[in-house]
Amino acid sequence: MSASQTSPSDVPTLLVKIFGKDRPGITAGLFDTLAAYSVDVVDIEQVVTRGRMVLCALVTEPPAGLEGDLRSTVHSWAESMKMQAEIISGLGDNRPRGLGRSLVTVLGHPLTAEATAAIAARITKAGGNIDRIFRLAKYPVTAVEFAVSGVEAGPLRTALVTDAAVLGVDVAVVDAGLYRRAQRLVVMDVDSTLIQDEVIELFAAHAGCEDEVAEVTAAAMRGELDFEQSLHARVALLEGLDASVVDKVRAEVRLTPGARTLIRTLKRLGYQVGVVSGGFTQVTDDLQERLGLDFAQANTLEIVDGRLTGRVTGEIVDRAGKARLLRRFAAEAGVPLSQTVAIGDGANDLDMLNAAGLGVAFNAKPVVREAAHTAVNVPFLDTVLYLLGITREEVEAAETHDEQ
Repeated sequence: MSASQTSPSDVPTLLVKIFGKDRPGITAGLFDTLAAYSVDVVDIEQVVTRGRMVLCALVTEPPAGLEGDLRSTVHSWAESMKMQAEIISGLGDNRPRGLGRSLVTVLGHPLTAEATAAIAARITKAGGNIDRIFRLAKYPVTAVEFAVSGVEAGPLRTALVTDAAVLGVDVAVVDAGLYRRAQRLVVMDVDSTLIQDEVIELFAAHAGCEDEVAEVTAAAMRGELDFEQSLHARVALLEGLDASVVDKVRAEVRLTPGARTLIRTLKRLGYQVGVVSGGFTQVTDDLQERLGLDFAQANTLEIVDGRLTGRVTGEIVDRAGKARLLRRFAAEAGVPLSQTVAIGDGANDLDMLNAAGLGVAFNAKPVVREAAHTAVNVPFLDTVLYLLGITREEVEAAETHDEQ
């Protein structure tokens, strides 16, 4: 029976492993050497770490009587390249992977060996097998991605979330597959997410009631107060402010570190990006124009005769409203809800985070971290890119393109 008629698991194969100092021409040289023996390539894996290469080639067995010569030739070639070679005989391809495909992204600042060991052990305990590990970024955080088989994303996420919090790392678990790269809409909260500030508090500072407003805001974000009631109570304190304060507040807004990079990279890669806010259109409209956002929706401060009335107009953007707007933006963008990403920090973001395909709690309150799909607890908004499988190299390429 020919190799083509034989069951793939019964075909004799050779695992050829080359390792040593990386240099140009190693991969081409190995396969040029193997080509003389009429072997077929079954699998290839190559990794370079700090200038050291490991190249593995799984190939079919050469014609009868030539294996010994192949081994001798490969070892001689490797020695000539100042590399080492190992050749192992076997049958077939890699063993079939278990059902369930998940991608586990781990963010550490730093990523310790202890945390890595604990995450790997927990994956194994949950019934998963680590098929591949790939570094996504080395700064501003270390981000690595584990390709895991044998366990579904939901149970694996549940198994890892507690360990992650104890170990001081952030872990995201998503289903592997094409849809991950197809996520084409990202919607963010604004206050304490896209920006470092709470806009209502910036207005309150000009009205002389900052402490009172901050106390109500904190209680609302913790989920202790109804958001709409707290909104009306806080806005009422702004009554009488001159409308010129809007320009002052816009100038005071501070973007979160990494916000511009996040948005520029997403846009460059074809994503649509929007914001929803319990804050005010007087600020979000400006952010939309400055950052090139596709969607923006917030509450609107009423201004009459050049002064704030202490009221808001139009539809209130509260917890339920944010989830409703996510669905509206997705429909307008032509993106299935399962392919959306939502980012937020407060209790009023929870419905939106849970409605999205991936909900990210960014430096969030405990109640939000516990309920979201994943959490990011470093102060760099662009680390969300790594949860989407976007590497630091892709980020830098997007930045370079924008500068040209």
